[in-house]
Amino acid sequence: MTSDATPTPSPAAPATHRTRVVVVGAGPAGLTVANILRAASVDCVVLETESRAFIEQRPRAGFLEEWAVHALERRGLADGLLERAQVHHEFEFRFAGERHRFPYGELAGRRHFVYPQPLLVTDLVRRYADDTGGDIRFGVRDVELHGIDTERPSVSYTDPDTGRRERIDCDTVAGCDGARGVCRESLPQGHSTIARHDYGIGWLALLAEAPPSSDCVVFGAHPRGFAAHMARSPQVTRYYLECPPGDDPGNWPHERVWSELRLRLAADGAMPLTEGRLIEKRVLDMHNYVVEPMSYGRLHLAGDAAHLAAPIAAKGMNLALHDALLLGDALVAHCARGDSGGLRDYSAASLRRVWQYQEFSQWLSEVMHGASSGDPFRAGVATARLRRVFGSPAAAAAFAELYIGKDIDP
Repeated sequence: MTSDATPTPSPAAPATHRTRVVVVGAGPAGLTVANILRAASVDCVVLETESRAFIEQRPRAGFLEEWAVHALERRGLADGLLERAQVHHEFEFRFAGERHRFPYGELAGRRHFVYPQPLLVTDLVRRYADDTGGDIRFGVRDVELHGIDTERPSVSYTDPDTGRRERIDCDTVAGCDGARGVCRESLPQGHSTIARHDYGIGWLALLAEAPPSSDCVVFGAHPRGFAAHMARSPQVTRYYLECPPGDDPGNWPHERVWSELRLRLAADGAMPLTEGRLIEKRVLDMHNYVVEPMSYGRLHLAGDAAHLAAPIAAKGMNLALHDALLLGDALVAHCARGDSGGLRDYSAASLRRVWQYQEFSQWLSEVMHGASSGDPFRAGVATARLRRVFGSPAAAAAFAELYIGKDIDP
């Protein structure tokens, strides 16, 4: 017996969709790319393995360089940031019992904006999904990339609601899914070089329900270890304490944390620290890596998928945004006008700033951690660098430009 009915697909066969660009990852890089594409009417789909609530609450970096803020503002993506962010234009370094203010804003003509990443992510999701109706799929599982070295790439995943495999055919994939995502793992062996650097230290990252104890960022170089104070809001302060890599946060009870912070940030004339309940404790192992090149076939990596910068110089989110701005504009030129020059040049253009920021982070790490290295030579060199920065106008100006990222605006 025959039938004219269309046969139903096998349960194992994925449902197929089509778009121009698939963005894997809904962090600052992926969401910035998606918003740029959406504003240019380029079809795209964002895939994110976590829930919306999770990415809007996940604790992450909070310092944005002024060029990045202006670049987001030009694209209409900085309204919340400009309304609520704090502005910093100087920091204080404490070493050998002394306090040294450094007015980098005055020297470089630029400032930092303090705006925690969850707030920026919330703004970018709202703009893309709620305001403009962009397609973003949360909680997807088992993401896989296919055919990225062909003219017909695709991305497949498991739908969290139906359990069914879905496939999206596309022209290009923007890999913005971070250090542990599938996009970097999809690069064929031998295609890219992954340069790595391990600092051999850890930072205990702390959030305290306590008002800031200074009106600016404070760095402390001490023989017992580096420490830092960074305001996050009028009621919450971020602190860092140098610790062994892989240390257990449980080794740092309340009293030990505050005792070490008081000791390492002590200096003549400094205000006492305002203590409060510790609402976050986690250990960050300080290491960097760079993937070169950042593109393969129809796949282009951005943010932590392509490079990781330890939070030593607060460069990570700024590098992610730099990638996203370059990649978003290059994808618009390719999809809307057939101009592929930006995509061809994307990796090289991004890596120029990546390596500049990596070099500065390594230099600053020696300044911050030399005193606690156990090596008298490194400790002496670190002190010499600090005294040069605070004593030489030329050295101070050069340091300020690197610290605030004053080079090329995208």
